[in-house]
Amino acid sequence: MVNDSIMWSGVVALGLVVGSFLNVVIHRLPRMLEAQWADAESGAGLPPPKPYNIAVPRSHCPHCGHTLSWVENIPVFSYLGLKGRCRQCQAPIGWRYPAIELFTAVLFAWSFYRYGLSGTALAWAGFAAALVTLAAIDADTRLLPDAITQPLVWSGLLAATLGLSHISLSTAIWGAVAGYLFLWSVYWLFKGVTGKEGMGQGDFKLLAAMGAWLGWPALLSLVLIASLTGIAGGLWLRMRQRMPEDGYIPFGPFLALAGLWVMAFGHLPWMPF
Repeated sequence: MVNDSIMWSGVVALGLVVGSFLNVVIHRLPRMLEAQWADAESGAGLPPPKPYNIAVPRSHCPHCGHTLSWVENIPVFSYLGLKGRCRQCQAPIGWRYPAIELFTAVLFAWSFYRYGLSGTALAWAGFAAALVTLAAIDADTRLLPDAITQPLVWSGLLAATLGLSHISLSTAIWGAVAGYLFLWSVYWLFKGVTGKEGMGQGDFKLLAAMGAWLGWPALLSLVLIASLTGIAGGLWLRMRQRMPEDGYIPFGPFLALAGLWVMAFGHLPWMPF
């Protein structure tokens, strides 16, 4: 009993820490990419900017620049202790920070509950963490960075090779190929009919990654769940009058949600396979 308590405390703590790290990636990775693109486009021999990456600078308040101490960086508990406000300037801290930390901890707990203390549990926890990261980045910036989607494809194939995802390598390969080609086809069909881009190319890679992890039989469930939740999300935004001016809603968060659903509960029961 004591050992179980220690184990689950460790799993939850690991999930909270990983969730805190995901918050850093969600905030910084898009800015790092935008800086790289701007530098590549300018082509000017500008002096190197101050270091800005996942590790540097230290976490700080975006309003006043106050550098956070370790006491202010404890996942969830610091947010509660500070009552959701910066200690220095009292500016509000976004609720999404502790929400992502808690959600990641729940996903880690689910993975280890289902698969025990194993490499399989760690693999699925990592898959879930990547989906959370991609969903948040896409919701914020309409980007699904190759720096996450492409390794997610290859890690899915590796997981199948090592027997961690419980699908065969051929099922994973066909899942990746079919996932990419399906949304690629939808993209070009929609563009041919309307002259508009209905989704970003990162969505192709995200579905390919989920196909690599979950296998080609999961693709119909993934697309259906993502489409239905996307429609529901769009209707909710319209009712709340919060629809973006251009009418575009990122599809990545709904794909990620579908991936988490299928990971946890399996395919929809009425799917043909």
